[in-house]
Amino acid sequence: MSSSARGKLAGRVVLITGAARGQGEQQARLFAAEGASVVLGDILDEAGGAVAGELGESAVYTRLDVGREEDWSAAVALAKERFGRVDGLINNAGVTSRGTLLDTSPAEYESIIRVNQTGTFLGMRAVAPEIAAAGGGTIVNIASILSLTGMAENGPYVASKHAILGLTRVAALELASQGIRVNAVCPGWVDTPMADPVNWDPDTASYPESARAAMGEVVRRTVPLGRVSQPVEMARIALFLSCEDSSYITGQSIVADGGLLAGAPQP
Repeated sequence: MSSSARGKLAGRVVLITGAARGQGEQQARLFAAEGASVVLGDILDEAGGAVAGELGESAVYTRLDVGREEDWSAAVALAKERFGRVDGLINNAGVTSRGTLLDTSPAEYESIIRVNQTGTFLGMRAVAPEIAAAGGGTIVNIASILSLTGMAENGPYVASKHAILGLTRVAALELASQGIRVNAVCPGWVDTPMADPVNWDPDTASYPESARAAMGEVVRRTVPLGRVSQPVEMARIALFLSCEDSSYITGQSIVADGGLLAGAPQP
């Protein structure tokens, strides 16, 4: 028997948003390795299609703008056509911006809310009935440590991530009777474009050395473990919340921040 056939997600079908790169890509790779069939949703068609192609027959890519109900309907339909059902969802897609509240336009605010908050709501609304029809399963919403605190010049993002925790708790209460567990992950610094969107270089898919050095200094001063996390570390938490290892956990948020919120930064 192959390792995937006896993996922690053997036989599961999981829809993952924001799956073309970063945390979503690592979730897709890890889940497939653990036996799941995965539907990768994103708006980065070339990158998302490439990841799905590498994963082979156990994966399919679909263009999914999480703020569009019709895209969610199409993604669910594709999952059922290709794999027969859906019994897991990872609401991973997210965007951010920088600017003070007074400098943020209503349109910019709403654009962040549309993806991060409304996208999570629409995802649960579209997929939960399918998970229930499949006999139960899991939903994991990717929140942030900024769901639990604030950060200057990140108002729309902070607001959206606070909302995700509220939606997670409500969904957990409402869906438990249908055999659906709903939890959230609250990452700290993760080595993805969102860690520093201003300096991320899409051509090289990395940060310039100067930006990485500056980020490293901030992390050394504020994070007790002294480093940023890697996307695969967050994927492992999503895996835990999506398999039977967490069978009695719902309505919770797991903080993975290297100790950042444990106390005040040291001088």
